[in-house]
Amino acid sequence: MVMKGTSSASRVPYLTATPESTENHHDTDEDGDERRRAAGRARPARDIAAPRSRTAAGCYHRDAMPVPDDGEAFLRAHPVFAGLPGRELTALVRAARDVSYRARDYVFMEDEPAEGYWIVKQGHVKIVRHARMGRDVVLELLGPGEAFGGVAVLDRRPYPASAQTTEASVMTRIARDVIVPLAERYPSMVREMALMIGRRLRTAHDSVTSLAADPVEARLAATLVRIATREGQAAGSRVTLPFHLTRQSLADMTGTTVETAIRIMSRWQRGGLVLDEHGHLVLSDVAALREIAAAVDAS
Repeated sequence: MVMKGTSSASRVPYLTATPESTENHHDTDEDGDERRRAAGRARPARDIAAPRSRTAAGCYHRDAMPVPDDGEAFLRAHPVFAGLPGRELTALVRAARDVSYRARDYVFMEDEPAEGYWIVKQGHVKIVRHARMGRDVVLELLGPGEAFGGVAVLDRRPYPASAQTTEASVMTRIARDVIVPLAERYPSMVREMALMIGRRLRTAHDSVTSLAADPVEARLAATLVRIATREGQAAGSRVTLPFHLTRQSLADMTGTTVETAIRIMSRWQRGGLVLDEHGHLVLSDVAALREIAAAVDAS
């Protein structure tokens, strides 16, 4: 069985309509390098993880691997599958496949037939709408345990957006002809999907409101706090973000330019508010960042 991923040197944004990003996930976060990367096109990294063949459309095909022995516990922990009987879950694990991707590979493209329900097992994926004039709109950034593609699969419509990895990642794929009959037998799955979509819609509404009303500094602080709260690794008063996050990525996530993100982050680094250690951002004063993010509401 084969899966499709896509080489992705061409599109890299995050939360709002921004110019096409050009970051390279292996590059450092030094300000001068960030500016140079913002002006040039990144080269695709060579894949050594799995054999691939190039198609005329520019897509890559990868071999899918059976879900390992820990797959049942992984799926059981997901709210959509938590209520399934043991026999159904065992059959689901046998049908699921794990697929590995490089940084910035496409899991699927906008308007492709929805052939699978996906769960992030390792790494991160961003959900992207490709807009006119070469600009992209990033709708979500999803991490381990978060699912995507389910609504399109159940509705039997094409994927409404693209899914692109931000780092080397592993996705668990459940084929449409497996999950649709399962959801018809167990309505609790559909209910959990609806609750998940509702939470994401509320988050999207807050993000759109912030983009329309808040200054860039408040949006940037709120973004860092949100990531730290969800996935940060705390050590005393410091919180380390567990994945590589460049200035270009921060700019795309907050709807600003890379130059503005560099300027604000440099000022915060000089003040000791954030640090950059081995390619990972460290928030040394989360409380102060929360105050910056909330300053608009207090004014």
